[in-house]
Formats: sequence, structure tokens, C-alpha cells
Amino acid sequence: MSRRPKIKITITDRRGKMGCHRGHHVGEVFDFDEDRGKICPMAMHCAFPYIDILRYGGTIPGQEKGKAEFCCSDADTIMVFEAEIVEEKKDEQDKADKA
Repeated sequence: MSRRPKIKITITDRRGKMGCHRGHHVGEVFDFDEDRGKICPMAMHCAFPYIDILRYGGTIPGQEKGKAEFCCSDADTIMVFEAEIVEEKKDEQDKADKA
């Protein structure tokens, strides 16, 4: 049975006059499965549809395959995120499939 791919989320830009209310900054990187509690709930709300699209093999029109760029819904500070599929090494996948 195939496992869902890992998703890495990176903050790539900040637009707006204020800093992020949650304290996020450009360059932060998160593992979607392990760091959910560390990511702003507003950003996670926006991320879910893109994560599902990537995990189940879909693509976002106009975006590179395996990646999705989106932003949070905070009008004061728009943080721009990139979600991307992280390819696991073959050996790690084989071990996970056998477990």
C-alpha cells in the first residue's frame, strides 16, 4: 500500500505593512504532518485544499507539478507559502511499506 507523500511548507514572502501576528517570518520551513501546531491556524485553513490536491496527485493550474503557492488570509500581513511534495528515498519507502 502506498503512503501519502510528505509535504514541506516554506514561507517564501511577506506582503503588507505589518509583521505576521503569529510571528512567522520568511524562510521558515515546516513538515505538514509533524509541525501543524506550529503553523498559524489561518494559514493552515488556507493550506488544506492545496495539501489535499498535492497528496492525491492533482496539480494547480499555472504552478509547477508537485508544488502549490498560496497565502494566508490575514489582510494586514499576507504571508506567502509554498507547499511541495518531498520525495522519500526508496529504502525508507520500502521499510514503511513493510511495517
